[in-house]
Formats: sequence, structure tokens, C-alpha cells
Amino acid sequence: MVKTRGFLQLTYVLYHHLDKVSGGKKANCLSVYLSLMKYCWKSNNYTAGLRHSTIQKDTGLSRTTIHRTLQTLTKLNIISTSKGRSGKTYIVNPNFVKFEKSMYKNETSNPSNVSDLKTLEEQYLYSIVDKMISKNKGNLENIINDLATLPADTLKMDKNNVYYCKLAIARKEELAAESKANYVHPQKIIQALNKIKKETNVRYKEKRDWNIRNGIKPWEK
Repeated sequence: MVKTRGFLQLTYVLYHHLDKVSGGKKANCLSVYLSLMKYCWKSNNYTAGLRHSTIQKDTGLSRTTIHRTLQTLTKLNIISTSKGRSGKTYIVNPNFVKFEKSMYKNETSNPSNVSDLKTLEEQYLYSIVDKMISKNKGNLENIINDLATLPADTLKMDKNNVYYCKLAIARKEELAAESKANYVHPQKIIQALNKIKKETNVRYKEKRDWNIRNGIKPWEK
């Protein structure tokens, strides 16, 4: 059996998931992802050990851009990495990969029959998390603040935005702690500061000491 792909697949799920990054970064993410998919096959659980030089040869991108793009793909939970003695191994998240049935040449009795292949068009429904991230694209602070308004269970269930959801859960915990804190009324703080200021005043201390020596109690007058 000849194990040769007729094409590299790019799902609508992945394409729209990358709407979370700006145009130039999205293009780089797509290029690097397709390079990874050349080597990450279903038969090896979508994993491959690659060097940056291999990705550079495929994409024409600089080493720096490739490094940053791989970090972006990792933060978006599209890929994950594990480090070994011979370099890094990249694992593509199977949630973004279509089932590869009949994608190998000569694997079906009639490979020219395109009806044997799953359609490339698929319906993609944005989750509420995706919508919030897309609405605040490029503004991490707003993304986290919006996500923090969602129930913790919703954030924990989302598997495509793990990086953002973890930050949002941390923000929820921070806000919850603040809501339980006991704050001193501002007026009491001002009164305490005025008292300290008064008692540390040299003229006031002299006058108080003189009154004490002479048994004078101003408040009794």
C-alpha cells in the first residue's frame, strides 16, 4: 500500500480558531501548521519530531518567526510539544484534524471517486468562549475579564482555548477573594492619618506637655 497523501487537510474548525490572531500571524500559523501536517500522520498519532530548519525549508519563514508561531499554536492548544534528547516532538491536537479515511492513494477500490472522501466543508459553531476571544482579539486584558464572567465549569470544559481559560479561572478566583475581603472605610483611614499627623507635630507636643505639667485639661473648660 502506498502511503502518500493526495493533499494536506485544513479544517474549518482550525481556520476559524485562528481568527483569534491578527492577519499576518494567522498566515504564519497556517503555514507552520501545514508544514507540521506533512509529517504528523494519523498512523503516528499526529506526532512528529522536527527541527526548525525543516519547517523553515517548507515555509520560507525565519527561525524567529517559526519559534514565535509555534508558541502561538501552543497557546491556542492547536499543538503541544515534548522535548527529547534529539529535539522536540510536535503533537497536533486531533480536535482540529478531520478523520483521514480514504486519504491515502490506492487505499480504496476507486480512489478517483470523490464521493468516498469526506467533504471539506463542515459546519463550525463558535462556542461562547470563542466568541468572546474573537470580539476582543488582540486585547488580552479584555479577553480575560470577559471570560472571567463565565461559570468556571464552562471554562474548564473548553478544550480549544485552554491558555485563555486558565487565565480567566485565575481572574475569577482573584475577584472572588477581593469580594470577601474586609476593607476599612476611607473616612477611618483619614481620621487615623490626621491623628498621627497631629501627634507628631512639634508645637502640639509642646503644648500637650505644658498642659500635663500644669494639670490643665482643655477639654474640661
